[in-house]
Amino acid sequence: MAEERTVKIPQHRHCRKCGKAFVGEGLYCSDSCRDSDGKEAKRKLYRYIAAIAVLWAVVIVAVAVAGF
Repeated sequence: MAEERTVKIPQHRHCRKCGKAFVGEGLYCSDSCRDSDGKEAKRKLYRYIAAIAVLWAVVIVAVAVAGF
C-alpha cells in the first residue's frame, strides 16, 4: 500500500468579509475588508431605520384616516 501524505496547514482564521484564510489576529484579512464591511453594516442599519420610519408613517396615516 502506498503511504498517504497529509499536508498540515498552520492555524488560521477566515476573513469575515471575503472568506480568505489568513494567519493573525482580528476578524478581517486586511484593512480594506474591515472598512468595506463597516460601510456595508452602516448601509444596512440606515435601510432598517428608513423602513421602520416608513412603517410608522403608514400606521399614523391609517389611524388618522380611520379616525381612532
